[in-house]
Amino acid sequence: MALQGKASISRQKYPKKKRLLFQDLQALPSKYSVIALSKMSKVRATQLATIRKKFRNELTIKVIKNRVAQRAFERLSSPKGLDNLSRNLDGQCALLFTNISPFKLNLIFDRNRVFLPAKGGDVATRDIIIPAGNTGISPGPVLSEFKEANVPTKIDQGSIWISKDTVVARPGTIISSKLASLMSKLNIKPIEAGISINMAIAEGLVFNESDLKISLAEYREQLMRSTQMALLLAMEAGYPTRETINELIVRAHQNSIATATEAGFLSPDTTKFVLARANAKAKIIADLLASGGYAPK
Repeated sequence: MALQGKASISRQKYPKKKRLLFQDLQALPSKYSVIALSKMSKVRATQLATIRKKFRNELTIKVIKNRVAQRAFERLSSPKGLDNLSRNLDGQCALLFTNISPFKLNLIFDRNRVFLPAKGGDVATRDIIIPAGNTGISPGPVLSEFKEANVPTKIDQGSIWISKDTVVARPGTIISSKLASLMSKLNIKPIEAGISINMAIAEGLVFNESDLKISLAEYREQLMRSTQMALLLAMEAGYPTRETINELIVRAHQNSIATATEAGFLSPDTTKFVLARANAKAKIIADLLASGGYAPK
């Protein structure tokens, strides 16, 4: 009885918000075919609100307390892979419950990415280039910031000009506070931000972040190449389909004329070819006879 009393007191003290989240996380996995994990680094509240509003009938997003989610999932035996997802909960996370394919969902999120100003400590994910041209900034102490970033400048018409395009950070470089301040003055926003799927469970399969990245251009090229190869194979095999039937009929007609011409069979379609062929052979024979000294009288 004493233990039950302590458990009851513990449940009463457990915050209502966490209790409701715990209940939702136990119920939602059975309602949707896809569960996705997103690490919420550099995701703006406005972006999340926009996604929620746009897909409110197709997507449920839960910004979670990792330990609450792990405890909720410990009591579930399905879907398969949930324990794997639970082990990957660290940092600020959100769980997405949906029936949309995780591949399509990732593409949707890629289209909703934005670029933000850099802050000291951010890591560059690509080459950051300060372009050549007029900055519109008047000469002054800021010149030392350009010099420290190894950006060549000149003074012209009362403003600072950048002499040439300059790479100030490579992928993996930690951006300093001074460089971030300089890029902010130049209105350069190098930090890509948005929702990304770091892991997903769908139809009993577990997908990692790299599995879900699709290049539509590359996929389109592969599809076109496969289609062309399939058409060539079908043509070579004489396999009639909606896509090959016209070409097969044209090829069959051409082959039949070639065969009839070779056999000397006269028809409205072959007469001119048979006569041309006979004339060519006659000319060859005449030339051979002429070379042997025979001349018609």
